[in-house]
Amino acid sequence: MANPSLKDEDLYQTLREEGMSKEKAARISNAKANPNMHPSQKGGKAPPYEDWTKADLYARAQEIGIDGRSKMSKPELIDALRTH
Repeated sequence: MANPSLKDEDLYQTLREEGMSKEKAARISNAKANPNMHPSQKGGKAPPYEDWTKADLYARAQEIGIDGRSKMSKPELIDALRTH
């Protein structure tokens, strides 16, 4: 029985056989079936952390819950964000 929410059921089945979760396989197969989406292309163009202010780095660290951020220097915040 065909699933009407899947745009490319063959690709979905292939991805599931490769071990992907149902959600991820559906997301990828539907994105590849949509000509306006390009799931294999790189994401946005955010500037590197080195270009961020220390306040912005701290705010991002706070958003994702990095412990000890209040005592970190800018390089330490960058390292913590990259390794979190």
